[in-house]
Amino acid sequence: MSTEQQDRESQLVERVVASFDNTPDPRLKELMQALTRHLHAFVREVRLTEQEWQHAIEFLTATGHITDDRRQEFILLSDVLGASMQTITVNNEAYGNATEATVFGPFFVDGSPEIELGGDIAGGASGKPCWVEGTVTDTYGKPVPHARIEVWEADEDGRYDVQYGDDRVAARGHLYSDADGSYRFWGIAPVPYPIPDDGPVGRLLAATGRSPMRASHLHFMVQAEGFRTLVTHIFVRGDEVLDRDSVFGVRDSLVMDFEPQPAGTATPDGRDLGDHAWSRVRFDIVLAPAAATGEEG
Repeated sequence: MSTEQQDRESQLVERVVASFDNTPDPRLKELMQALTRHLHAFVREVRLTEQEWQHAIEFLTATGHITDDRRQEFILLSDVLGASMQTITVNNEAYGNATEATVFGPFFVDGSPEIELGGDIAGGASGKPCWVEGTVTDTYGKPVPHARIEVWEADEDGRYDVQYGDDRVAARGHLYSDADGSYRFWGIAPVPYPIPDDGPVGRLLAATGRSPMRASHLHFMVQAEGFRTLVTHIFVRGDEVLDRDSVFGVRDSLVMDFEPQPAGTATPDGRDLGDHAWSRVRFDIVLAPAAATGEEG
C-alpha cells in the first residue's frame, strides 16, 4: 500500500473522530470516538469490499426486521459474538467468592408469577420434575433474607413459553429467600436446545460452521438491597454441549450435579410424583456488595 493511500485512510479516521469533539456528554464522546477508531481499523485491516459492506448492512437490516416484542435477534447476535458475555465479564468484576455472572439471554419476561418457597414454576411446561434448593449469602457467609430470586428455563422440548406464540406463562417464576437465606422450588430438568436459528443469526452460524446449541441450563436473577444484582445460570454436569455453548455462557463454577432420583424416591417436601423419576440440585448463591468493583480485600 502506498504512503499516499495510508495517509488518505488515516486522515479520514481523524476527521470522523474529530467530528465528535463537541459532544456535550463526555461518556458519549468517548464511546463514539472509540467506536469510530475500532470500526475504521477493522475496515482497513480486512480491506473490506463495498459488496461485503452491503451484505453486512443487509444482514443487520434483516436482524431488525425479525426482532419484535417476543424475539430479540440483536441479543442473539450479541450473544453468539461473545459481546454479551464480555460485557458481563467487564461489569461483574471478580469479588471474593461471589457467584459468577453469565448471559441474560433473550427470553426473560417481566411480571412472572410469584411462587411460595417450595412451589412449582413449571406451570404446565413439559419436563422431568427437578427440586432446586440452596442458600443466598454474602461473601462472608451471612444469610441474605428476602432476596428476590427470578428463575426461568426452557421446557423438555427446548422451547421457552414465549416461543409458542400464545399467552402461556410456564417454566418461569419468582420467589423470595427465607429469613435464613434459604430457598427451594420445583422446576424441570434442563435440556440442551438450539437458540432460534431460523433467522439471520442462524444463517451466520451455519455459514461459519458453528452449532446453535446451548448447554442445558436454568436461569437465575437474584436481587437484594445493598447487593449487586446477579444474573447467572446453572449448568448440568456431564452435558456434552458444555464445551461448545453457542453463546459462551458456561463457567466452570456454575456447572452443578443434577442428581437423578428413581421413581418412588421420597421427595424433600413429600410431594407425590407417582411413578415419575425426578432430579435434584443444590445451588448456593453468594452475592457481591453493590459497590463491588474488584477483588475483595
